[in-house]
Amino acid sequence: MKEKTSIRYFNNKPVRSRFDEQSSSWLVCVIDLINATVDTSNPRIYWYAVKRRHPELVTNCKQLKMTASDGKLYSTDCLNHNGINMLADILPGKKRIALSEWLKGGNNPLDEQSKKKAYELYESGIINDIEVGTTKGLQEIHAFIFDGLYDFAGKIRKKNISKGGFMFANAQFLPDILKRIDQMPKDAYEQIIEKYIEMNIAHPFMEGNGRATRIWLDLMLKNSLHKCVDWSKIDKKDYMSAMAQSPTDESLISELISHALTSDIDNRELIMKGIDYSYYYEEVERRL
Repeated sequence: MKEKTSIRYFNNKPVRSRFDEQSSSWLVCVIDLINATVDTSNPRIYWYAVKRRHPELVTNCKQLKMTASDGKLYSTDCLNHNGINMLADILPGKKRIALSEWLKGGNNPLDEQSKKKAYELYESGIINDIEVGTTKGLQEIHAFIFDGLYDFAGKIRKKNISKGGFMFANAQFLPDILKRIDQMPKDAYEQIIEKYIEMNIAHPFMEGNGRATRIWLDLMLKNSLHKCVDWSKIDKKDYMSAMAQSPTDESLISELISHALTSDIDNRELIMKGIDYSYYYEEVERRL
């Protein structure tokens, strides 16, 4: 049975989690959680001290193997839902509230539901039936991951939208723009990046463009180059900055993506991690 793992983000720091078949629940790496929650230079020592003072936490803790930054598996302490609540109870006010909200999915429950649908898109094999590099294919992706969450899932917008002062393609001309993008070639890397940038400028949906279009990009790269993007190698701020500049300078995003390409296109762990990072790019910055 394939391991079910995921990465969530708290205070812009990755928190690894793994599904425990024995208890049928998700457990969270406690060292990651402390690193994201507490102001400490050594979360391992902090956790050791907490366990000594609050031994009841151990009853809600289990050692599971997690993939570390060096790519190897190591056994690490993981907390279940009750354990995280207990940890939150011993934290000071603001941090306790923030962790409790994160645990409940209070940041954005819609994103969590959509992410699960993105996992399912791959796990079910439906992704293999998506039309590659076309507006229709992008609509199929968007409809699947946002079905039941947005009433406009998969539907081309009819209103003008902007972000950060940048106006995306005028809705009046969007049908013609999308036809032109459909006709753009996608055989070479440079062609695929150009097509990706043009679709981002078009921004055909009211919401969810980035998450759907990154999947769309990976499908083109797999189909034409037998490669995909290891999104974990692309820093969030670098990506957002490069995409903001891409309408006038595509070299930055092209370089970022080229350095993150991998031939390991059938690696489930890589695909799931890519979805996690893709959704992380869309998270609103939080301040405690």
